Amino acid sequence: MAEQWRDIAARKQAERQSRIPKTWLLLSSIKLEQDNVQHIPRECGIFTPAEIRITEQYDATALVDALAKGTLTSEAVTTAFCKRAAIAQQLTNCLTEIVFEDAIARAKALDEDFKRTGKPKGPLHGLPISLKDTFKIKGYDASIAIAALCFKPSTSNSALVDLLLDLGAVLYCKTNIPQTMMALDSHNNVFGRVRNPSHSGLTPGGSSGGEGALVSMRGSPLGIGTDVGGSIRIPALCNGLYGVKPSHGRVPYAGQEGGLAPGSSKLGIEATAGPIAHSMRDCEMLLAAIGASRPWVFDPDVVPQSWEQQASIHTILPAPGNRLKPALRIGIVSTDGICSPLPPIQRIILEVATSLRSHSTHNLTPIQVVELDLSPFLSQCLKVSNGIFSLDGNNQWFDLLEPTGEPLSPWLQSRLKRRPGKSVAEICKLQAQKLELQTQALKLWKDFDVLICPAAPHPIPPIDRWNSVNYTSAFNLLDLPAGVMPVRKVTSADLEVELEGGKELNGWDKINRELWGAKERKVYDGTMLSVQVVAPRLEERRLVESMAIIGEVLKLRGVGGRQQSKL
Repeated sequence: MAEQWRDIAARKQAERQSRIPKTWLLLSSIKLEQDNVQHIPRECGIFTPAEIRITEQYDATALVDALAKGTLTSEAVTTAFCKRAAIAQQLTNCLTEIVFEDAIARAKALDEDFKRTGKPKGPLHGLPISLKDTFKIKGYDASIAIAALCFKPSTSNSALVDLLLDLGAVLYCKTNIPQTMMALDSHNNVFGRVRNPSHSGLTPGGSSGGEGALVSMRGSPLGIGTDVGGSIRIPALCNGLYGVKPSHGRVPYAGQEGGLAPGSSKLGIEATAGPIAHSMRDCEMLLAAIGASRPWVFDPDVVPQSWEQQASIHTILPAPGNRLKPALRIGIVSTDGICSPLPPIQRIILEVATSLRSHSTHNLTPIQVVELDLSPFLSQCLKVSNGIFSLDGNNQWFDLLEPTGEPLSPWLQSRLKRRPGKSVAEICKLQAQKLELQTQALKLWKDFDVLICPAAPHPIPPIDRWNSVNYTSAFNLLDLPAGVMPVRKVTSADLEVELEGGKELNGWDKINRELWGAKERKVYDGTMLSVQVVAPRLEERRLVESMAIIGEVLKLRGVGGRQQSKL
């Protein structure tokens, strides 16, 4: 019994492998030890030209349009992405549950319905969507990579799963995560480690790391992750993608498997679900489709406010006699005061701020950019977040691991220990501190529409080397919607900049500075640099529209901004 987890893991991996059709298996002659495996799908000989075109030349928004017009069938699109996900799994170990057979059957039924009625089922008609393993799909495990939870199929769907099915989506796979979902890499004992498809030596991020790797490999046109400390934004950053963490109460979250006691989230920091995608418009498309579908009837925590009812940057009316709209006011936050950003992060924040300031008007919308020092405030956020993340002393996780003899992942072994749970008085004190910080944050929005800041103090780091999470977790504590967007790649000029002298701020800062050693920094060459954008609570529409404007300006200024996928 002491090693029972090994047998469970072996059986679970065999089950996963058995669900991949043999004709979709890569030849053993293909070298999988390459640093970058992005090119293998189009060279492996498994795909038809049409399947390569479907998976590489469309983003999710273009696919939805083609499916609604009938120029593509859901069966063809779903089959192409099932194939691509199977290849991505073999190359990056990104999947947990494989739902290909059910997905293709649903796609065929949607096509038949479209032929009969001439109408799409909903705004996501026929679109394949991948999900993080925490989501429950009836008949499949939601093991969250814990041996004790394997081979216990869900008896009902998560709220968002039911909603996505109502909207016409096709759900075809679930994706890999780190053990306990408390790591920012993605390794567990049941399914193994997710690899970054662009560089095997770098982390794919966590905890939605499998989702990031799958979307990056074009194995999914649109993925949905969850985020309680950065778990959507960090994989998006690590894989050069767009990712949006909504406020809690915007997207249905009920019915997830989180490994903790039911109801415990109400005492802590509420997790949220959101998109990881190839384009900003895909993130907006998903959130708008969810918002227009009365999501509050699926989850009692969701605010009864449609996407159209949210304030829009684009619908602010010009002042009388003035053809210009009120300005988009952007605050630039360069550091959290705990970990000083390394040179490439400093440079990309400065470049973005300079570009926005220089391009002072976009489509008749003035842009105002102001530097903002939030270091003392964000330092307080870290202390409160750390206290709330360990309310039960991690006892629930150890209670799940010990019956099968499952050990902690190596990265967690020195970080996660059983401790006494906090008392009611201690929990109340932490919640009072959280509420006070959220109240203080309200003052920001008197002067700013959005903030731009780093999502990490370092570029995409080597495996298990992610440092401070405060650049993302602070906005979970404050319950502010936040998104990550890719800007440009690290250049040789970035790598030539040395650290400024001076004493490390603390232990976290010391570890961060070690990531800029002469040996370490070489690995960053050519990797993507991203920035984070933050908006007021429950103003996701303001967030994604602002991110779109920022992306357009950066593209016009020649700094970055990813062009939307199109035919």
